[in-house]
Amino acid sequence: MEFELIAIAAVLLVVAVSVLAPRVGVAAPLVLVVLGLGIASLPIVDSIAIPPELILGGILPPLLYSAAVNTPSMEFRRDFRLISLFSVVLVAVSAVVIGLLACALVPSLPLGIGIALGAIISPTDAVATAVIRQAGISQRIVTVIEGESMLNDATALVLLRSAVAAIGVSVTLWQVALDFLWAVAAAALIGYIVGRLNLAVRARVVPVTSSVTISLVVPFLAYIPAEELGASGLVAVVTAGLVTGYGSPRKLGAEERITERSLWRTIELLLESAVFLLVGLEAPALAEDLVEQGGGLGLALMVAVGATTVAILLRSLFVAGSVAWLARRNRRTPTVRKHLTEIQERLADGEVPQLGSPERSGRKERRVRRLVRAAEASARGGAARSEEARLGTWQRMVNQRLADLDYLAAEAFGWREGVVLVWAGMRGAVTVAAAQTLPSGTQHRSLLVLAAALVAVGTLLVQGGTLGWLAKRLGLTGHSLDSDPVLWAGLQRELNRAAMARLSGELDEYPPDLVEKARERLRLLTPVEDFRPDSPANQASMAKYRRLRLKLIAAQRDELMAIRDLGTYPSGMLDAALAQLDADQIGIELRSA
Repeated sequence: MEFELIAIAAVLLVVAVSVLAPRVGVAAPLVLVVLGLGIASLPIVDSIAIPPELILGGILPPLLYSAAVNTPSMEFRRDFRLISLFSVVLVAVSAVVIGLLACALVPSLPLGIGIALGAIISPTDAVATAVIRQAGISQRIVTVIEGESMLNDATALVLLRSAVAAIGVSVTLWQVALDFLWAVAAAALIGYIVGRLNLAVRARVVPVTSSVTISLVVPFLAYIPAEELGASGLVAVVTAGLVTGYGSPRKLGAEERITERSLWRTIELLLESAVFLLVGLEAPALAEDLVEQGGGLGLALMVAVGATTVAILLRSLFVAGSVAWLARRNRRTPTVRKHLTEIQERLADGEVPQLGSPERSGRKERRVRRLVRAAEASARGGAARSEEARLGTWQRMVNQRLADLDYLAAEAFGWREGVVLVWAGMRGAVTVAAAQTLPSGTQHRSLLVLAAALVAVGTLLVQGGTLGWLAKRLGLTGHSLDSDPVLWAGLQRELNRAAMARLSGELDEYPPDLVEKARERLRLLTPVEDFRPDSPANQASMAKYRRLRLKLIAAQRDELMAIRDLGTYPSGMLDAALAQLDADQIGIELRSA
């Protein structure tokens, strides 16, 4: 009964904080951390120790899966280089530098253990991005931070495993590199297979509740096999989520996706809140454990402050270099756009670009070579079975590149975005859980675990508590292309044009008056009244009209998926358009039932 009461109280506390915190202008996760610290400090509360496998294997997989499913694949692809730089190179460099600092502060600490501490502290946390989203920052910054936090766990955990294994034995750099490559490659393959199987199976499961229930076990179906094979279970979960999120509009029905979205939002709220609450609850117990073993809280605090400072400085250097590189690339945008426009004009005349043209410079030739490789890859997937289809593939590739240029120019990173990228690199539950995986006989284990917890709590409270204020002072909140009315009108016109085209060629089986009603509805000329089922004839006519509407919605959804692949509209706007189509379809299907 005691456990049940605690669970009920925790859920009610989470709901209360999520409702009240925004009203006072404070991020709910920060309130939960403070509440956890306060509850754990009460005399009537026993010391709380959280098993690390509960967080790493029980809470993080569904959280990362939910985040990956909702990650805009278009923006993720566009900034994949930047995300990879932060999630691999920055984590590795930070782990080594923080390890050297820890050894300097604690002379008796072996270098391997110091690097293990660096690997624990280096990765930003996916759960911590809840604070970033609530700050109302631009979607591109959110995507970079979220993508980094989803992928950097593989780097950190491989480094942690290698550093611990290196204690007393020699481990070469090649061994660490091969371990990392296996962890990522095998996990990505497992996640891809699980994601595709998830879509294939659920597309054939008729009851919506049964299909949505399957989604609850998908994160663990990806995580467990990867971990058993020595790969990164978290990367497998992220890959499965990305595959599912990209393919679900084509494979799953509207009611199914809306039901799943609501369910996972509830799960995400509970699990995210639980993580922040657990971080606060466990911190006092870690401090007590360190004191009992003769350690000093001052030394743990010094290590935590030093490691946090170094992590922020290194992140600042990487972000500054990345912003400079992006600015240099953006300066080439007019030249690249001119070249792509020339290719587009030749494609309109039926001419496919060829390699080895003497008229092109080396840079232009490399650009064409990349387009050729992309077109050939698409052709191998079956997209180019004729000359006309080959031209269509090229046109899609060029249009996609042009849309990428427009997006990167509209959402360009400057020094203000760089400041937010630096300050948004908070640590969280992964840091606390990874620290507790250190073997029990590790030298200065209590010191390291407490230092990691202090880094996590400190960055959440200090950086998380000021991130919204900082973004607002820099003028980075409330400016989003997702709500641009001109772009929204253009997107709706393209969707309606696709539906009208299908009306012209594939709908001869429907009476002309129904087709005209549907055409008027698409043109938004007059509101279309639904038929009243007051006679068998009207019932039959209503059924036909609803089938016609569903076919038009299917045409619009197909066009929306094609537009998503091109990237000519913001992902948030595309999500809103998809939600609108889903709502229309559900309304029709419910009335039909």
